[in-house]
Amino acid sequence: MENELLRIEDLSVRVEEKEILRKLNLKVNRGETHVLMGPNGAGKSTLGNTLMGNPHYEVTGGTITFDGKDLLSMPVNERAKAGIFMSFQNPLEVPGISLANFIRSAEEQRTGKRIRLWDFRKEITKALEVLEMNPSYADRDLNVGFSGGEKKKSEILQLLMLKPSLAILDETDSGLDIDAVRTVSRGIEEYQKDKDSALIIITHNMGILSSLHVDCAHVLVNGTIVENGGAELVEEVNRDGFSRFEAKAEQE
Repeated sequence: MENELLRIEDLSVRVEEKEILRKLNLKVNRGETHVLMGPNGAGKSTLGNTLMGNPHYEVTGGTITFDGKDLLSMPVNERAKAGIFMSFQNPLEVPGISLANFIRSAEEQRTGKRIRLWDFRKEITKALEVLEMNPSYADRDLNVGFSGGEKKKSEILQLLMLKPSLAILDETDSGLDIDAVRTVSRGIEEYQKDKDSALIIITHNMGILSSLHVDCAHVLVNGTIVENGGAELVEEVNRDGFSRFEAKAEQE
C-alpha cells in the first residue's frame, strides 16, 4: 500500500444525462507506466478530465484516492498542487504570458518556493535540448502561433519542468509526424526516470509506445475496463485492433 499512488474504485461518471464511465477500477503504483487504450468514445479522456476535476464531468459513484487522500474532495487547483498533471489533445493558446513565465509560475505555485531565475533558465534550457526545441520558444507567448507538434512539445516541456507525481498524457501523439513522435517519446522517457512518479498514457495509436517501457495496459470499452495486461496487450491491440474487446464488452 505504501507504494500505491492512485486507487480508483467503482467510478461512475456522466456528462449531462449520459453515463460515460461505469464502475471503473484502476490502481497505479509509484514508478509505473500505465497505458489506457480503447476505441473512440470509450471514455478514456473522461477519466483524465475526472481526475483533474473538470466540472463538466459529474461523478455519480465510486471513490478516487490519490497519495492517501480523497481526490474527489479536492478543488482543481489543489489537485495540481498535489502533483497531478494532464496534457491535452488540443492545448490552449494564452496570449500575454510567455511559456517560460507560465512554467516558472506554476512551479512556484506547486512548491510554494521562489525559484531563482538563473537556476530556472539553466533547467529549462536542458529540457528544451531534450525536446529539440529552439530556446527562443521559452520567450514566446504560451502556444501562440505554435504548430500542432510544437504545442505537444510545449506540453512535454511543462511535464519535465513541473515533475508531477502523476502525469496523464491524453492523445499526446495525435497529429504528430514520425519525427515529432520520437522527440516527444524521448521527453516521456526522461520523465519515466523518476521512480517516485507515475504515468497514465491515454491513446488509441500505438506508435508513441514503441520506445517506452510499459508496466500495465488496460482496454476501455463502453466506459469500463474489460481487459488488463502488460506490454503484450499493447502488441495485441496494435496487431488486431479492438474487435475482440468490443465483443467481450457486449457479452458482459
